[in-house]
Amino acid sequence: MKNWIQAARLRTLPLSVSGILIGSFYAMHKGLFDWGIFSLALLTTLGLQILSNFANDYGDGIKGTDNQTRIGPERAIQSGAISVKQMKNGIILTAILTFLIAILLIYISFGKENFFYTLLFLLLGIASIIAALKYTIGNSAYGYRGLGDVFVFLFFGLLSVLGSYFLYTQELDLVLLLPACAVGLLSTGVLNLNNMRDEISDRASRKNTLVVKIGGKKAKIYHFTIIILALLSWVVFAILKDFKPLQYFFLIGFIPVVLHLKRIYHYQNPKEYDPELKVVAISTFLLSILMSIAVNL
Repeated sequence: MKNWIQAARLRTLPLSVSGILIGSFYAMHKGLFDWGIFSLALLTTLGLQILSNFANDYGDGIKGTDNQTRIGPERAIQSGAISVKQMKNGIILTAILTFLIAILLIYISFGKENFFYTLLFLLLGIASIIAALKYTIGNSAYGYRGLGDVFVFLFFGLLSVLGSYFLYTQELDLVLLLPACAVGLLSTGVLNLNNMRDEISDRASRKNTLVVKIGGKKAKIYHFTIIILALLSWVVFAILKDFKPLQYFFLIGFIPVVLHLKRIYHYQNPKEYDPELKVVAISTFLLSILMSIAVNL
């Protein structure tokens, strides 16, 4: 059990639910919140994140990308704690359970009356599972072609926030694009840090992440750009929603992010990036909680 918990990478889970928090508590702001939908949405996104982590362990493990030259934490298949066959079975079981929970979520949200929405979200659920699997698994794994950032932005940001809000309201609110982009950009920042840390080993393993393609120096500029754009998106959202002075307390969540950028500016050793993954992930989660509270004041 300990090995499976480690393979699930618990430190990534708060990040995965950040978008659900924003979409859900914005629905509460509109008076359309439902605890059943909220609970199932959380379980679905956690299932997808754990599935992605298992698949990442499996894909990088069998390709030899996870090896002794890698800086990050030792993975389950790499260490031999979980066999390839066991991980494959774990992936299948997690995918099935997550899909069943997603079906229940969709049914509770739309019932039998909204066939089009039901079909649309079933397709989105299937697409999410495929995206979780195809990051590192297979010859066409998009994580090996520098497309991981795009998928993280789309699924962790836009789909997570807008999709969860739609489950409650069956409508879209374009102003939510701002926090959706903020969460997506911060989540992309976590992936970018991971890839900056692993640039040397990824290059040797021919895992052509965006960092490998553009190089470490440009990746650092890219990192600053997406993080600053994320912070600006939060502020513009607050302005457009005509926040009162008290509601701007969410800016407290900017402090660890700004300190993070200050440290990143000075870092030269790839090993130094590893603890920063947790900083950005927890900061994203914190900002999502603070904004969820602020928008309902």
